[in-house]
Formats: sequence, C-alpha cells, structure tokens
Amino acid sequence: MEDNRLTIKRWAEEDRPREKLLLKGKASLSEAELIAILIGSGNTEQTAVELSQHILSQCEYNLANLARLSVKDLQKFKGIGEAKAISIVAALELGRRRKESEPSKKIKITSSHDAFQVLQGDMMDLNHEEFWLLLLKRNNEVIKKEMLSRGGVSGTVVDAKIIFKRALEETASGLILAHNHPSGNLKPSQEDINLTKRLKEAGRSLDISILDHLIITDHSFFSFADEGLL
Repeated sequence: MEDNRLTIKRWAEEDRPREKLLLKGKASLSEAELIAILIGSGNTEQTAVELSQHILSQCEYNLANLARLSVKDLQKFKGIGEAKAISIVAALELGRRRKESEPSKKIKITSSHDAFQVLQGDMMDLNHEEFWLLLLKRNNEVIKKEMLSRGGVSGTVVDAKIIFKRALEETASGLILAHNHPSGNLKPSQEDINLTKRLKEAGRSLDISILDHLIITDHSFFSFADEGLL
C-alpha cells in the first residue's frame, strides 16, 4: 500500500527545509522549518512544516513553552510518534545546554543578576521545583554549582545538614541558595522566608555566609538580598 503521507521528498524543491538550509544557511529557516527537519514527515493532512507550525501554534509560538512538553505530550499531535517526539525533546535540550554552558574562565558573583545568569539555564523550562546551590570562595568566585534536591510542582525538601556538608567538603566560604517556582510566581512563601533565616543562622556557627537566596522563573528572579530579607 502506498504511503500517502506528505513527505519532504514530495514538496517543491524550494520548499524543502533541508535543501533551503544547504542553499541559504541555517538562519534563513523559520522555527517551523527547523522542527520539520527534525520530524522528517507530516501526516495524511499536513506536511512536516504545516505540522510543525501547528505544534508551535499550540505553544503560542514560544520555544520555551515547547521545551516544557514531554515526549508523551508531543505524541498527542497526529503524526508525531515516539521517535519524532524524542528528536524534538533532544534538540531543545541541546539548545538549553548550549545556553547554560559556562566559559572556562572563573566566574565571580558581584550581584544577584550574576547568580541568576549562572543558574538560569539549569532551572528554566522545569515543570517541577528544584533547589540549587552556588558554592563560593571568600572572594565570591564560584567553586561549583550543584542541584541539591528535586521535588514536585509545589515544593522540594531541603536538608540543612546536606547543604553545609557540601559547603565544608568544598571549603566554601559563602553560599547562594536558589529554587524555582514552576508557577512563574516570584513572591516568596513564608516557608521560603523561614528556611532562609534558619540556614543563615546555621551558617554563622560554621563561618559560612548565606549571601543570597534566589527564586527563579524562566525569565526573571527574586533576590532575598536585594529585597532586604537577609
């Protein structure tokens, strides 16, 4: 039986994303055309580009929204099987990792915005809450960043003993705490405020300073230090 799907090979040559990329360069392609290259073919009613446009329309033409979709979410679109869904998820993850990859030079934190930039790539596009640490030298140079715990949509468990154990192991003099709010709400909860106070007090006896606590969303952040809550 003939496969009647509208594949890339059946399009006019000027409409083929792969050929367009070779002839005109990657920057000439729309986001839908780039996704079409990943999925290769559409369905019985749509070309790969049309299917990609439909998927983007359901994500408000926002790649950050697309990156939040799971393999199972993507499979709900007609013509997207597991292999195609995995290709899309993998490509977006590569893009995220490229954005958050750090230069080889040492990074020094001089403001809350510096800390946000270091952590943003790790904490964006998440549908669950994560708690991260930045471990710093006395001159505020980053020793390392580390995810401490992962939780659900509304919270994650934070163990003070583990936080300071990691700080002592790395001989860190300062810590910046960070967690994300998947809801996009930047307002700290009372639990966030109480936790920050407890950790600050615990750090004093070990001569380890809590320099800030950031609440992070995909594009913005709230700083306890900037708002006078430390």
